[in-house]
Amino acid sequence: MQLSQLAFTIKNLHRRYAAGTQPSDIISPSDIISPSDVVSEVYRRIHAVGDPGIFIHLLSEATAQAAAAQLGPFDPEKFPLYGIPFAIKDNIDAAGCPTTAGCPAFAYDAAEDAFIVKTLTEAGAILIGKTNLDQFATGLVGVRSPYPPPKNALDPAILPGGSSSGSAVAVGHGLVSFALGTDTAGSGRVPAALNKIVGLKPTLGALSNRGVVPACRTLDTVSIFAQTVEDAHTIMRAGAKFDAQEPYARQITIGTPINTTGLRLGIPSKATRIFFGDDAQAAMFDTAISQLTFLGHQLTELDFTPFYDIAKLLYEGAWVAERYTVIEPLLKSQPDAIHPVTRSIIQAAENLSAADAFRGYYQLAELKIQAQTLLDSVDALMVPTIPTIYSLADIEAEPITVNSNLGTYTNFVNLLDLCGIAVPSPNRPDGRPGSVTFLAKAGQDHLTTALALTTQQFTDEIEIAVVGAHLQGLPLNHQLTDRGARFIRAAQTAPAYQLYHLAGGPPERPGLIHNPTGGASIELEIWAMPKHQFGSFMTGIPSPLAIGTIHLDDGTATKGFLCEPTGITDAKNITSHKGWRNYLATLK
Repeated sequence: MQLSQLAFTIKNLHRRYAAGTQPSDIISPSDIISPSDVVSEVYRRIHAVGDPGIFIHLLSEATAQAAAAQLGPFDPEKFPLYGIPFAIKDNIDAAGCPTTAGCPAFAYDAAEDAFIVKTLTEAGAILIGKTNLDQFATGLVGVRSPYPPPKNALDPAILPGGSSSGSAVAVGHGLVSFALGTDTAGSGRVPAALNKIVGLKPTLGALSNRGVVPACRTLDTVSIFAQTVEDAHTIMRAGAKFDAQEPYARQITIGTPINTTGLRLGIPSKATRIFFGDDAQAAMFDTAISQLTFLGHQLTELDFTPFYDIAKLLYEGAWVAERYTVIEPLLKSQPDAIHPVTRSIIQAAENLSAADAFRGYYQLAELKIQAQTLLDSVDALMVPTIPTIYSLADIEAEPITVNSNLGTYTNFVNLLDLCGIAVPSPNRPDGRPGSVTFLAKAGQDHLTTALALTTQQFTDEIEIAVVGAHLQGLPLNHQLTDRGARFIRAAQTAPAYQLYHLAGGPPERPGLIHNPTGGASIELEIWAMPKHQFGSFMTGIPSPLAIGTIHLDDGTATKGFLCEPTGITDAKNITSHKGWRNYLATLK
């Protein structure tokens, strides 16, 4: 595989680095790469993507190459992140680089690395640059910045998500293996959902915040964006080193994810699910529920009203005042240097009193009683990461409302001291990215990671077209649903196929034959099956049926059921009915 096509996962890079330590007679030279090769490829990719909004400060390639050269021979035990390129959000310090927090007037040159950056580089990771963000990490949209906003890695028409926008987009494009963000209200999860990557929000205090510009110091955590759940967990373990000089640090043991089945998972009840009219997002979440049920978990619907009530507190009283403490000098001396939306949010603290702050804490304590009862009834929660997907046009029209809505399932998390991880789920029916988040009590990061690992397998799917007994409601449809397959859409073949009623049964089966000269368009359904289930599915397909390529009437092609020509010897040609359901209706 060419380096330009290589996914920068830790597993992939370490496998290729390890190839250089093998005898030359059993390893192809093309399989061997070095950290220097990877650094060169990183900068090539950055140039190829050509988005000036991703990085606020990009280290020179010579600087990154020097860091790669200092690693020495491949040693994954000494350096668990050996040769792994990464980026950091520009509210996190890197020695010799400016820290702007998205505000040039606030910028300062960092004298030393933030504790987490130092920890990860000592583990072998190679810093590439500092990424764009919603100014002062206040926002979930990713466009509240004086710098050009980064473009969503999947669709430039939709929001990149924030506040850790540049970090998520960098990982979404595969420019780096991972990136650090921060997460107070959902900044490490919302952009992960919008860019179809993993966003790990650790237990508060597990990763040191020393050297990080605070948003709400009591609620902040460094977060991790990665391409896979495995990578996010590896980075978490490498970075979770206790920092005795950080007042809010906690000694959290990051356990090993284990296979989990039969868990009690709380989900928002149908009556309290919020999607703001987005039926595609609702369908995505229903699919995720079906998949978790398929895996043997018990899904329990909960009234999520207490969680929503807690979420509303985050931009009221005590916690807005906490944001105010960070930028008060700048707000008073250079108010115009602050993004107008950010300024309007934080400046509201000037009308608050100490009594208002305490009232907020009292209200949170009362709501926690209700939420704790719900949390104690289950092992973990599963929620949609975001309630809907917004476009750039949406944010221009309603900047406050859109931002607030995006925090529906994220704003309450740190107020309740929960850990969480956002993980891609199968795409929505409209093709836009799906994402769910698993949440658990503090210190149970290994549990949320284990659940995310099980969900991750469903995002690696293969499309398959069915034309007969596997259609919805017919006798063999369970062979799809039992394997976690999901219905995508109804479609038609190109007008080049014939359909036959095959001999034998039950169940009665049709056979689809490619015939460019005497064919018609035949109705079918397209399903998506987890690839790891496809092998067992194939073993149950009897002759003369087989899986081949089917061309559709829209000019695309997919894999699906075809019939070997020998299978139609004693079969009945039913092409005129243009579909198996239509034919069955005539038999009734």
